[in-house]
Amino acid sequence: MFSLNEGANIKCLINKTILFLYKFCFFVIPKYGVLIINPNKKMTIVLMGYMASGKSFVGKVLAKKLDYNFIDLDNYIEKQEGVSISNIFESSGEIYFRKIETKYLNEILESKTNMVLSLGGGTPCYGNNLHLIKNNPKTVSFYLKANINTIVFRLESEKVKRPLVARFRSKDQLVQFIGKHLFERNHFYNKANYVIQTDQASVDTIVEDIILRLF
Repeated sequence: MFSLNEGANIKCLINKTILFLYKFCFFVIPKYGVLIINPNKKMTIVLMGYMASGKSFVGKVLAKKLDYNFIDLDNYIEKQEGVSISNIFESSGEIYFRKIETKYLNEILESKTNMVLSLGGGTPCYGNNLHLIKNNPKTVSFYLKANINTIVFRLESEKVKRPLVARFRSKDQLVQFIGKHLFERNHFYNKANYVIQTDQASVDTIVEDIILRLF
């Protein structure tokens, strides 16, 4: 029989061993409910979900834990275009934005490095973006799902940074818009390989859940 301390040490050692093997030896592809190990390919972990679902925050922590590169698609677009997303919407319109969004998404997905990629809220819902993600052999996608109340709470303090919701003055308007938007977009989000419920879950818990599902 092991003591409690010995049992905890063994569990910690096992977890560290799994992470070591994951980071340095394996590429895991989920297919038909079976995890196939392929050591010859790189991995892109794609995080999708609505605005304020925690994609960027979770993505940074996940990337650090796995020693992967982290890319936020919106930040990448801003860097390449030399202007903010809000300004792109204002000066060139959403159609132009969606066009360059697809261009830069494809550019990132063609990278040969291991990475965690955080998408914009609308990215999977436009053009052939979802097709690009789902048909790339090195991507594994996760939908970080949050309910309306959680999203509204987070967005109220940062509306000015979000072109799609900046115009709403009242909480009721925001709730109605998000409810309608989620109804329209859930069809696309739910096509991710995995769905992670994030309400009231800590970032560390979400990250651990993602890692466990990769095996």
